[in-house]
Amino acid sequence: MIGIDGQATLASAGELKALLLEWLAAGKNLRLDLEAVEDIDIAHMQLLWAAAREAAIAGVEITCRASGAVAAAVRDSGFAQIAGFPVSGVNHE
Repeated sequence: MIGIDGQATLASAGELKALLLEWLAAGKNLRLDLEAVEDIDIAHMQLLWAAAREAAIAGVEITCRASGAVAAAVRDSGFAQIAGFPVSGVNHE
């Protein structure tokens, strides 16, 4: 499991990228916990999208629990429209 809390901004995107690359190399299913995230930026959402694509290619699953702030950001940015985007609680229309 990978957990993030507080502000998920560009300053911490490198750390998330490193954790996601380590997870992909392990070839195991991943559970992300973003329930304590107060704010998320586009860089983090792009990393989550890329991780979901790579998970599908590798045949592993990525799931994510998100705070209301994350769910709102995902909807407002249009990422909720992307099938397979790994944030639960967001309507994929």
